[in-house]
Amino acid sequence: MLDFVRKKQKSILVKVAFAIIILSFVIGYALLTSPGDSGPGGQDPTVAVTINDTKIGYDTYQMAYANLYQLYQSIYRDQFNPALERQLNLRQQALDGIIEQTLLLQEAERLKLQVPKQELVDSIAAFPAFQVNGAFNKERYLQVLNYQRMTPEEFENQQRSQILAEKVRKQLQENITVSDAEVEKEFRDQNEKVNLAFVRLAPEIYETRVKVEEQALKQYFEEHQEEYRIPETLALRYIAFDPASYENEVTIAEEDLEKYYRRHLDQFEIQEQVDASHVLIKVTADTDADGKAKKRELAQKVLDEARAGKDFATLARTYSDDAGSAANGGKLGYFTRGTMVGPFEQAAFALKPGDLSDIVETSFGFHIIKVEGRIDAGVKPLADVLDQVKQGVRTEKGRQLAMEKAMDAFNMNRKDGSLDAAAKANDLGIKETAFFSREEPIEGIGDNAEIRATAFALPDNELARPVALADQVLLFTVKERRESRLPGLEEVRAEVENAFRASRARDLAQQTAEKILAGLKEGKSVEDLAGEYKEKVEETDFFTRSYGAFVPRLGSSQELADAAFGLTKAEPAAPKIYELNGRFVIATLKARQEADLEELTDGKKGELQQSLQARKQAESLEKKVQELREKAKIIIAPNLLASFEGN
Repeated sequence: MLDFVRKKQKSILVKVAFAIIILSFVIGYALLTSPGDSGPGGQDPTVAVTINDTKIGYDTYQMAYANLYQLYQSIYRDQFNPALERQLNLRQQALDGIIEQTLLLQEAERLKLQVPKQELVDSIAAFPAFQVNGAFNKERYLQVLNYQRMTPEEFENQQRSQILAEKVRKQLQENITVSDAEVEKEFRDQNEKVNLAFVRLAPEIYETRVKVEEQALKQYFEEHQEEYRIPETLALRYIAFDPASYENEVTIAEEDLEKYYRRHLDQFEIQEQVDASHVLIKVTADTDADGKAKKRELAQKVLDEARAGKDFATLARTYSDDAGSAANGGKLGYFTRGTMVGPFEQAAFALKPGDLSDIVETSFGFHIIKVEGRIDAGVKPLADVLDQVKQGVRTEKGRQLAMEKAMDAFNMNRKDGSLDAAAKANDLGIKETAFFSREEPIEGIGDNAEIRATAFALPDNELARPVALADQVLLFTVKERRESRLPGLEEVRAEVENAFRASRARDLAQQTAEKILAGLKEGKSVEDLAGEYKEKVEETDFFTRSYGAFVPRLGSSQELADAAFGLTKAEPAAPKIYELNGRFVIATLKARQEADLEELTDGKKGELQQSLQARKQAESLEKKVQELREKAKIIIAPNLLASFEGN
């Protein structure tokens, strides 16, 4: 194992910096390693997407996706979960990034752009990940590449592609200028303010006014019967192969241990820690200057005594205002970075064992810190985590064996679809699920979209291919299927009545909103109209165009936000009813504050010009890349598209 990996600071530098490097360059690598022509007879199954004449393989797509995944995982840490991954749409992001970068490189080729050797060398030397003490270090460069299992030639080719793509970006953003009029408009947009008075009507408040009459209810049900359709459901029979039950069959070679250890280095990192004690002389927010000075004098006295050799634990018990640690001689124990407040942490981690700090001021008061011990950042050696690594290998191989056993059972019984024979051969009991629909979790299995999709597409009396879950591998068949059907009113009466009330209440709320808006347009005051219909008038308070679509106290509505700044004293009413968060909103201008052009100084003009230019350049690039995309012939593999739909 390389020495630099043993230092946490360096390992973090390598992993984070290189994650960004790889994310940027993975598409360049695709152009160097993309699959060849599939030849006559159809689409190459290894190709994920074809962009004009460039074929991008699944391995490249997966590399781009994996690096995006790891990057967001390092940002969100414990908050990163499958739901957030879907919200970020990482699979689509990876594909869009590949397409954009490929189109830019194709445009570079069309424009005959090149990267001189010295430009390439200088760009690589500028990466902090390859530097030691601010200068490029060849040994570090090779170590970092080796850590990522990449050759210098591969990396340099990727960097060349990245530079080419950046040159195209710059060309596409050329000749973008910002006029004085645009700067003034931007200033007005940022500083002009409006305050809206509004009435919002909640349909649920009107539900008590709705009478449910049988004939009207029946008519409503007939018109909406399809909404109450009972979906197709089915129940499964399955056997579960438990990986843990096969772990005693696993054989572990030394190579397996080393490979697992290298793949999971992050699990064995040691965080930098210090073992510190302190004396706190507490200063509160209401301590005046004189009181604070006296507290500092006391802290200095304690520090002088500590430096003179007096026992630090005794000093802590005598003087420290930190009740939690004073009784224990001021001991805080070992802690990592990010645990303590900033100034305390900086001082503690700068000390060597046995050292005393100067007086350190924090929001709690004055501290004197003594460091008793230190643990340097690094990676635990394999020998120290051997049992953990062995269990990890055993678990992984147990999963592999479980899948192999399940695949054997599937292949041996797929012709007759006999789950009973597969269960008997593997000494496993057959389990059954309750009925479930395409959208429901499966009893005993959980919420698994892959199993549901496979099950509903599976012909009767056939076995599905094994599906690996987190803790088991399932082999299953359909036990029974119930077709979709339309229910009678009595089966769903309660649901229909609730929906009927909500629908009629919504109509009543909207009708009231229309009457209020009509009154505003006739010149009546919003206060009088709200009182007439027993509603309340609220205000947004002042806001600017820089809020974007967000309207304070109401939520997001680009339409209302745009209309707000067009309202005048002569025509104060917003032109329509806006539906926000399930409520009907009628708004009118309460007050307006114009932008003060006297505040548009030369310095402010310069700032606005820079931000406007950057925005216009980004918009121009986006537009031109979209044009390239529209002109390009892009073929996405059906399997890849299907994975987006299932994500």
